Amino acid sequence: MTFSKYVALGDSFTEGVGDPDPARPNGLRGWADRTAEALSARAAAEGVEFGYANLAIRGRKLPAIIDEQLDAALALGPDLVSIHGGGNDVLRPKVDIDALAATYDAAIGRLAASGAHVVMFTVPDPGLNGVIKVIRGRSAIFNEWVREIAERHGATVVDMWRMRDWKVAEVMDEDRLHLNAVGHQRIAIATLDALGVAHDLEPLAPVSAPVLSACQQRAANLVWARTHLAPWVQRRVTGRSSGDGVEPKRPTFQPIG
Repeated sequence: MTFSKYVALGDSFTEGVGDPDPARPNGLRGWADRTAEALSARAAAEGVEFGYANLAIRGRKLPAIIDEQLDAALALGPDLVSIHGGGNDVLRPKVDIDALAATYDAAIGRLAASGAHVVMFTVPDPGLNGVIKVIRGRSAIFNEWVREIAERHGATVVDMWRMRDWKVAEVMDEDRLHLNAVGHQRIAIATLDALGVAHDLEPLAPVSAPVLSACQQRAANLVWARTHLAPWVQRRVTGRSSGDGVEPKRPTFQPIG
């Protein structure tokens, strides 16, 4: 398929956190930019003008993504929309997953009714990541809702839950929550493959993770807790978000590549 107007919605995953590029808006690249570059090349080969918008904001939970980004996306009139959300929601122990799914279903229905093709994502299996494996049950339930909603509305699913052939240390940023460039490239490839779009993207070679002794691992865990965990806990306690004051990196259609 050849798409000409692509809008990406979501949270830090879609904004591109963990894949820094100072030359880009918000200083980030990410899987959505990488996907858009391939879609742009495909469109150019067909003589089609291509535009890409990215409305994602880090730290957003799914209801906020829908409230803040859905109408803006529909106003742009895209023929392709990707939406990722839920990861920040299932981190909360009191989340009502059924209510969350009902809200998501309605939003996907609106996107599909606009004529845009929709791409959805399951959240990764947290059992692979010792930092957040406690939320595995909630993640599995949410993901089953994602698959059902996608089936109902004819959306494409990129099933990250089933991507277990990678080593966490090779694809995760130093914060242990976001993908690095290697991981973002893998998601771009998976997205294009799920859409059936021909591309020339190849997996990036991972940086070898050092082998740590038990003592070194404990020291690394302490550094991580001070640098990444403590600020996250503080934001939760004070009701703040990492996305406070952050603007969408590409609020309107622009060429890319």
